[in-house]
Amino acid sequence: MGKRRVPDVYRAPFPLYSIKVDPKTGLVITAGGGGASKTGIKNAVHFLDLQLVGEHQYSASLLHCHDTETRATMNMAVGNGVIAAGQDGTCCLMKFKHCTQKEGGKAAAKDGNNVQQGDVRRRAGKGDKGAQDGAAASGDKSDMKDETAHITVTGLAEVQSDLNPQDPLQKVVRFSSDLSLLLTGGTDGHIRVWEFPSLKKKFDFKAHEGEIEDLDISPGNKHLVTVGRDFSCSMWSGNQLAMGLKWLETMPHITEKAYRYMGCRFGKVEDQKDALRLYTVQIPHKRDRKPPPCYLTKWDGKSFLPMLTAPCGTEVISTLAVSDSGTFLGLGTVTGSVAIYITFSLQKLYYVQESHGIVVTDLAFLPDLLKGKNIKGNNETALLSVAVDSRCQVHAVPNRTSFPIWLVLFFCGLMMVATVLLLQYLFPGFI
Repeated sequence: MGKRRVPDVYRAPFPLYSIKVDPKTGLVITAGGGGASKTGIKNAVHFLDLQLVGEHQYSASLLHCHDTETRATMNMAVGNGVIAAGQDGTCCLMKFKHCTQKEGGKAAAKDGNNVQQGDVRRRAGKGDKGAQDGAAASGDKSDMKDETAHITVTGLAEVQSDLNPQDPLQKVVRFSSDLSLLLTGGTDGHIRVWEFPSLKKKFDFKAHEGEIEDLDISPGNKHLVTVGRDFSCSMWSGNQLAMGLKWLETMPHITEKAYRYMGCRFGKVEDQKDALRLYTVQIPHKRDRKPPPCYLTKWDGKSFLPMLTAPCGTEVISTLAVSDSGTFLGLGTVTGSVAIYITFSLQKLYYVQESHGIVVTDLAFLPDLLKGKNIKGNNETALLSVAVDSRCQVHAVPNRTSFPIWLVLFFCGLMMVATVLLLQYLFPGFI
């Protein structure tokens, strides 16, 4: 643990704000950019091929770059070949297809014409040119694979997801696990829920005073949890407030507005099919010369009562992720550090101080299987991180050495026999 070098698996020619792994295709999708300012910094979505090149080492190569013109993608959700990208005050939906070589030729030819669907327009050849620029900017054209032309990206639709009159900005976007709903939150404090794929608006309600920081929806779409900058974390049934969550019940010595909620995520419970946990992060509301710790809280997914709260360091947390199995939590900080915690005990398993050196903007755990193969290798888990420094890294935790249970029981039996024999030797007639 501590300060050590984590090699970059990829470096983009622009700041990175979001990263996702598509479980269907195995693509790693990352996005960002320089925004509307005329600095010459691109705005794009990059599609990466991630490969395991050793027991614990990874490499990534750029397959395709989709140019998003004047708008940087600040947050994303990916589901069933669709990307929902937060760009300024809008949610832009794009369909992507990873074709085989034979299919790719047809798809590329078909996609060569101007495509306009919904409110999004894609100009012919723009993505391919961006890909070449991206590869050159990352320092090595050999990183570009022949499959570049075989990923096609088509604009589907665009919805206004934030109506802040000053500076509209979508802060978070999620698909429900069954892909029937698309949920967004922004700086105007509203949660907007669309039916997917029709994009018919289902709910639009004021959830918090000020910005929405995070949201998540439980499997089965029963519980929606939202986090705002107004110190509150709320659980909703539809658009009706069901309850406010009170993490301070576990920490009575902390004053009420010393901390605010930063993030929330639902997670499965290993070996308990229907059990559910909610995890939240609380960060100090004010910066002190001697920084107080941030906190992780684990909640029961039915009663929404706090089960366990633990400190997670004095570096301010910037992003939160939960592994698919529900076994691990990933944390990124504003100072560029990355940590992995065990959900059961909220104990730190992995930590690299200032791995990025600047704010970590997003995290994504690798699934256990990608494209039908084990991408984790000889690792217990692996976590992708991106930051404003344009770097993408993989944080791998090697499998911990463990003994088979039968061997442990055998040694316990031997110890019991040895103890009885020793007592009989010291105290004749003991048995």
